[in-house]
Amino acid sequence: MPTPRATAALPDSAIRIEGLTKTYGGKVPKQALKGVDLVIPRGSIFGLLGPNGAGKSTLINILAGLVTKTSGTVSIWDYNVDRNARMARSAIGIVPQEITFDPYFTPEQALTLQAGLYGVPPKERDIMGLLEIVGLADKAKSYSRALSGGMKRRLMIAKAMVHQPPILVLDEPTAGVDVELRRQLWDQVRMLNEQGVTILLTTHYLEEAERLCDEIAIINHGQIIAQDTTEGLLKLFDNKVLEVRLPEPPAEVPELLKPWSPELRGSKLIFTYRPSQSPVNEILRAIRHADLDITDISTKESDLEDTFVQLTKEAA
Repeated sequence: MPTPRATAALPDSAIRIEGLTKTYGGKVPKQALKGVDLVIPRGSIFGLLGPNGAGKSTLINILAGLVTKTSGTVSIWDYNVDRNARMARSAIGIVPQEITFDPYFTPEQALTLQAGLYGVPPKERDIMGLLEIVGLADKAKSYSRALSGGMKRRLMIAKAMVHQPPILVLDEPTAGVDVELRRQLWDQVRMLNEQGVTILLTTHYLEEAERLCDEIAIINHGQIIAQDTTEGLLKLFDNKVLEVRLPEPPAEVPELLKPWSPELRGSKLIFTYRPSQSPVNEILRAIRHADLDITDISTKESDLEDTFVQLTKEAA
């Protein structure tokens, strides 16, 4: 089974970025990255989250060597991308969001070609081992065009791992796939990580990041606005959500409840509050004083989506 290439001394960080900027030219220059500092620990599953246009793709393309940075330093597995570009790129595997494949190649042929492009000697290749890992061993000699969408995505993961890089970047790996396949991909990500592969994951499925990632950075408008362990980010806002169901939809939010800015969804009032600032009994007392009948009440802890929305809203 393939394992990441060993080095004499393993670095503390898989990826280290300092002061990274990128400005795209044109009549109106656009600064996509604005002094990004980011450290991705070796052996972690690291989430990079952000809204569309935040700078995630630019950052990943710089790591992949597809985009030239404007300034700053980037090191991949302790290899500076300017001074040692070849070794830096050999230390990373990129799985892009778009599914790309040669319809006339079998998975076995596709991986053999990819290994050749990376200069992996035949005796060091473990094509069938990789196909086994991604669940495609039984499709090794089938044409790629006959694979399902999920199988093609798994083939892309195998191609990114063919040179046994210690770092794997997954750009929206579960975009457009069904729930069952998403869970299968999660299992494969965990398995690779357990073998020592550092995973950098971008995703719009915040539940995915919350379940998988040890640490998360949130980027917005080209800047890192938060970076912490997943648990630390969830504690950043001690929010809870109180959902109050009424017998019938009110015409508007009663004046007594407006200090908590509840969201009115049909016959439900949704309160997002901080227990340390507004105990739930204060909200319930205000509901009683507003002469509202209650048919049901439920509460839940804030999740990563709540934290993400709050952070990006504050940084807007």
